[in-house]
Amino acid sequence: MLSRVAEHIYWLSRYVERAENTARLIRVNTHLQLDLPHHLRSGWEPLVAISGAGESFHRRYFDSREATVVSFLIGDYENSSSIIQSLKWARENARTIRDFFPREGWELMNDLYRSASSEIYLGISPRGRYNYLQQVINGVQTLTGMLSGTMSHDEGYEFLRLGRFLERADMSTRLIDVLTALLEQEHSDIDAYEGVLWMNVLESLGGSQVYRRVTQQGLRWSPVLAFLFRNRHFPRSFLYCLSELCDALKALKNNEFALERLNALEEHIRPLQPDTLDGESLHLLIDELQLLLGGIHQEIGVAYFNYPQEQKQSQSQ
Repeated sequence: MLSRVAEHIYWLSRYVERAENTARLIRVNTHLQLDLPHHLRSGWEPLVAISGAGESFHRRYFDSREATVVSFLIGDYENSSSIIQSLKWARENARTIRDFFPREGWELMNDLYRSASSEIYLGISPRGRYNYLQQVINGVQTLTGMLSGTMSHDEGYEFLRLGRFLERADMSTRLIDVLTALLEQEHSDIDAYEGVLWMNVLESLGGSQVYRRVTQQGLRWSPVLAFLFRNRHFPRSFLYCLSELCDALKALKNNEFALERLNALEEHIRPLQPDTLDGESLHLLIDELQLLLGGIHQEIGVAYFNYPQEQKQSQSQ
């Protein structure tokens, strides 16, 4: 397979996954603003930092009101992490490899981008936001399932998996960060709402029902973190994403250095004991995990996309 084609598949997958995860991030924060009393709400600015676009946002905007942040995360074409920009770049990558990409996939990708771009105003509006975000999530899930059922599971499909699960692992940790920022607030009654906070995070990842069935425990810090980080069967847990990355890399040649990085990351997460973590140490752990994920991305780029060793990625992470 040509390096150029492999890179387009990889970034197509990352951008599609990013659009879905950003939709989930906005949705969980919208729910939290409704479920928490006013004095416990963290507002909307933390989402800008979590998305990694804080510098771009503050350079252009002077307030962090709901409408401003949601507009920035959904429909800002200058924000590389916005839903609409992610879908735009995913569509562009798909267009570039139309001979390789299934025709049905191209049609779904095109329809998803067109509907999302024409209805941005619904996403920004509190009344239409839930349906808009759910439409994006459902569209991405449909596209992912269709590609799984129609693409040849050869090298190209492995690059699709690499992009998907690397992006998912990164954003799942960012979603956890939303909650821990709230739990660190110095309010005497924050503990009374811990279950509400964890339920929103699990719902945002589609894991509340699975969590109750698998763990049969309450919504508390330690069991929820253990589930989100170390459960080997839930598709959005951190360890599951690493397992999928490992399988995809093993199916490719020239994988030695990327696998070394991945194994180091697994060794970092395997002995994790959530009950020993407080908010600050969890933030530091998440920062370390995201840096290690960035290292895996770099090794993939060097091995398969002809990136120089120290080159920053050519498209936004």
